[in-house]
Amino acid sequence: MEIKTKYQDVITINKDQILTFENGIPAFESETSFVLLPFENGTPFFVLQSVKTQEVAFILINPFDFVPGYQVKLPDSTIELLEIDKPEDVATFVMLTVKEPFKETTANLQAPVIINTQKQKGKQLLISDGAYQTKHAIFKEPAVSKGEK
Repeated sequence: MEIKTKYQDVITINKDQILTFENGIPAFESETSFVLLPFENGTPFFVLQSVKTQEVAFILINPFDFVPGYQVKLPDSTIELLEIDKPEDVATFVMLTVKEPFKETTANLQAPVIINTQKQKGKQLLISDGAYQTKHAIFKEPAVSKGEK
């Protein structure tokens, strides 16, 4: 089937690529069908693109590539909802708030997107753990050595 995307124009997807978010995504509850696409080959970024609405697309990253020690404890209700049988069936992403300049882009570590890759089911989990921020800087400034300005 063909879908219109926000970043890649019209693309063809297979029905088995569609991820179902039974309750939608917070603030987008009516959007329940998405597809996960690479943003651009060779980059660590992904797009969670609504199948229904072209303009509803979120930029995602794998938080474990950017935040050492990041952990998510899945509640039993999420494990049940997503029908998770094995830990290796779970993919975890976080949404980015893209800023100008791009190096100021942040990640929402309090609301990871959890996907059961075997059942093609997803949910955005809201974590109230104070250890993580909603605007976590993912690009660290390089240290400036003495004598440089």
